[in-house]
Order: sequence, then C-alpha cells, then structure tokens
Amino acid sequence: MIYIQWFIIPIYAIIVIIAMITVLMDNRQPAKALAWLMVLAFVPVIGIALYIFFGQNIRKDRRIDKKSLEDLQRRSMLSFVGNDEIMTVEQHKELISLFSHQVWALPFKNNKVEIFTSGREFFPFFFDIIRQAKHHIHLLTYIIEDDELGNKLSDILIEKANNGVEVRLVYDDVGCWKVNSSFFKKMTDAGVEVYPFMPVHFPMLTSKVNYRNHRKICVIDGQHAFIGGMNIAQRYITGTKRFAWRDTHLYVQGNVVYGIQSLFLSDWYFVSRELVASKEYFPKNTSNIDNACLAQVVTSSPTSTWPDIMQGYVKIILNAKQYVYIETPYFMPTEPVSFALRTAALSGVDVRLMIPYHSDARFPEWASRSFILQALDAGVKIYVYRKAFNHSKILISDDSICSCGSTNVDFRSFENNFEANLFFYNNDVALKMKEVFLEDIKHCILYNDIRQVNNRPFFHRLWESVVRLLAPLL
Repeated sequence: MIYIQWFIIPIYAIIVIIAMITVLMDNRQPAKALAWLMVLAFVPVIGIALYIFFGQNIRKDRRIDKKSLEDLQRRSMLSFVGNDEIMTVEQHKELISLFSHQVWALPFKNNKVEIFTSGREFFPFFFDIIRQAKHHIHLLTYIIEDDELGNKLSDILIEKANNGVEVRLVYDDVGCWKVNSSFFKKMTDAGVEVYPFMPVHFPMLTSKVNYRNHRKICVIDGQHAFIGGMNIAQRYITGTKRFAWRDTHLYVQGNVVYGIQSLFLSDWYFVSRELVASKEYFPKNTSNIDNACLAQVVTSSPTSTWPDIMQGYVKIILNAKQYVYIETPYFMPTEPVSFALRTAALSGVDVRLMIPYHSDARFPEWASRSFILQALDAGVKIYVYRKAFNHSKILISDDSICSCGSTNVDFRSFENNFEANLFFYNNDVALKMKEVFLEDIKHCILYNDIRQVNNRPFFHRLWESVVRLLAPLL
C-alpha cells in the first residue's frame, strides 16, 4: 500500500500529458490554449477535472454531432417549400449567404411577427394558440417549472393529447434539474411524448453537463411558431422574491415557420431517434401573408463547425453605419464580439448595450464588470435596466435588421450552448424592435451614474478581475 503512489502518479501524469496534447492539437486561440495548459500543469487533480467538464472541444465530436442530421432536415424541408418563398436582399446579402451556407438557414419572405415583452401578456396568448391545435404541438424549452404556470401548460398538453393531437415536448435536463420526474411522467402517461435533452445521470463523470440546449421554440400545426427568451416559469407572471422578470418572445406566422419546424424536428431526432420528416409537418401556408418581410432561423451549437450566431453578431456590428442596440441579461463577450463593439463605437457608431441592474446569479454579475468597463472606455453607452430582471436577448441595427432568440452575449451562448435566433431583414420589424429598446431605456440609468460602481474598493475590483477568468465557464 505504501507504494501505491508510484502507480497512481505515472497514470495521472499520462492523463495530463494526453490532455495537454489534445489542447495543442485543437489549434485554439493561443491565449485560451495557454490558459488550459497552465491549469493542467499547475493545478493538480482539480485542473484535469475542470478540463473534463469545461475544456473539451467537441465541435468535431461525432458522439453528439448533429450537423449531418440538421442538413438532412433542412434538405427535407426544402423539398416541401417552393422556390418563390426563398429570397434575399442586397443590403444584407453577405450575412444571409453566410448563414445559408454554414447552417442551411434558408431565408424566407412573407412573414408576420408579433413582439411580446411581458409574460402576463404572452402566456395567455401562447396557451390560446396551443388550445387551437388540430394536428401537432412541438415544444422545446430550456426550463419548464413544476409551478402554477408549468402545470397549467401540462394540463393543456394532456388535454390536447387526449383529443388526438400529436404532442412532443423536449426539455433540457440540466435546466430542469430541480423538477421532479413525476411532473413529466404525468404527461407521458397521458400520451404526451416527452424527452430530456442530453440527460446527465452522473454529473461528476461527464462533460455533457456543460453543453445544454438553451433554445425556446414552439410550432403548432406547422402554421404558428414561437421563438425567444422566455422559459415556462411562473416568475414571468408574478416575479420572485428578489425581482420580476422581463423578457422578449416572438409569435411568427408565414414561411419562416418551416425553418423553426425543421429545427425542432432536428432536435427531436437527436433525443428520440425518431425521424419525423413527413410533408404533413410542412403544410402549405394558410396565413395569406404577402410582404417583403425576410427572415432566417439561425442556430449555433458546440457541434457546429463555426460559431454561427456569434459570427452573425460580429458582422452586423462591424457593418453598422448608424447604430447598434443590444439587450442581454449576461455580458461576458468573446473577444471577437468585444472587439467588434469597441471598434464600432470608436468609429462613431451609436453603440448601446442594455443589461440588468441585478443579475439572477452573482458570479456572472461580478465577471461582467471588467468587460463593461472595457466597452465604456471605447465609447459604448451602457444602460442598466432597473424595473425588473431583464432577460431579453435582442439586437437591432440601422433600422434594417434585428434579431431575437435565446442567445446571450456571453461565452456560454456563443460557444457551449445549443441556441436559436430569428434574424429579420425588414425595416418595419426592425423599427418595432427598436421601439421595444427605446421603451426599455425609460426604465434605465447609465452605468456611469451608479455610485457604488465608480467607488468600488480595490479588493472588489481585484475579485471581479479574478472572476473574469471564469467567464468561459459561467
């Protein structure tokens, strides 16, 4: 027994060396690669544990690679859609082409959108559309709580399943860790098809806990779709002890519903191994919408070859001529996004960023401050929303393009999570989204006007700089 360390130490050294070689062979950014090499070399045991959970690059890992499946789904969708429904606009041709080529995000015209910024208004409307379902309900959410709102939705889904409607539900296993299994069993017993996304049975032994499906989408009968930032939780109606929740969610009709349907069916196959690609899920659009509202459903995931949504944000910011307005609950940008924001501001573009006064998590709030100060130094205007916890994720630029979805401006959304955003190339929709931002500003103060921020003691600032190092993990 006294010599056991001579057996354990060489094995541990071999594991560390293999991990370090893997980091080098991934060809990451030099700063990130060096950081992981330092952790592996100088933080015994904990370093290798952190690497297993958070450091592995799985973009080309075939075990959870969905790229071929997503291509299959989009090709199937294309066979149901007439060529006259796909178009482009010259002003944003390069961005549309970028998304189309990388993630098969087909651009569709003839779309209508309604913007919701309050759970009190959104959920009654959402439930009413679901109650009207005749053929199928497809719902994917990061969180569905076992609370008053979650149970109300559960009852509606059970009722529709009993009436012969196909009901499919995907929830994220980590997002719903606190939800008792009996909540989902009640639905499955009633005929609702329910699957968790990448269940984590042994969180201490797997890196899957770090790669989550953060998307929030719903499709009803292939005619109505929802996408945005709202989870299914009572806090959007009544708030919590600390604060109420403010978010943005979209209701869309038109041809872009095909794209949202395709996204759901791709995720459905991933969790259930059931390939649903029948034409009945891509019915002829009956909304009679005839306009020039162009939209793309854009996804990103850790299995994608490129960080697609992040690339889109960078291109929009750098192409802006007049302004870029962004709302995000967490601001820990990757270096390309941070550089783009600073470059745009220094070039004279009106760059405005809106963040919550208080976050729902302390570490992201602390980590974001150093990034905020960098942006301020470059001339970015930082607005702090004080009316509620603003969980909204929107971007608007130059009255011509806007985006809304599940993507936060942070490392986790851009690099680790499965995300989905809807991009609109239309003046009317961009102006509607701009109105949302300008209305929110009425409930904000400038970051520079927060006294406790400007007078933080040295050790507070030091702590924030230390926590910043953890930004890729938060």
